[in-house]
Amino acid sequence: MILLITPFAKAQQCADLIRQVTGEAVEVAASLRQAITQLRIQEYAAVVMDQLSLEAEPEECDMVMEHLGTAVPVHVNFAISGPERVMRELRAALLRRKKEGLLARQWAEQALKNDLKSTVTALLLSCEMALEAPGLPAAAEAKIQAAHELARELRNKLCLNDGVAAVR
Repeated sequence: MILLITPFAKAQQCADLIRQVTGEAVEVAASLRQAITQLRIQEYAAVVMDQLSLEAEPEECDMVMEHLGTAVPVHVNFAISGPERVMRELRAALLRRKKEGLLARQWAEQALKNDLKSTVTALLLSCEMALEAPGLPAAAEAKIQAAHELARELRNKLCLNDGVAAVR
């Protein structure tokens, strides 16, 4: 869902074009106060804001920005921008948001893999040291060996997902 914030009469025409091109539902807020209320109730993918309103009401602008959540803000001067230009700006912002989300997800996955690899390495070393302990009962040795095997399988899966050949 997309929120369009502008008092201009052509807001509905712009909202219709956005709805038609993106297939997303579009809500229109005629003022920043109305937008704040809508932002408290609903989550939006993008919020298209009129630059003139933002400059005229800085306190309300700050409140809008505080309530954006995960919505991407798009600042447009409706006085000089037609619906087609608004649509281009919105499309570019949504594409940036999608790319940034993908990069953030990839970074988080890599960080998690690195953390898991460190933990698995420590587990493997601990198992190997325990297996070398003198006088280890056979039942304990079997359980440590099973844990060692599971840790190696996990390490191999983590390494294979990175395109690195599995070790031992």
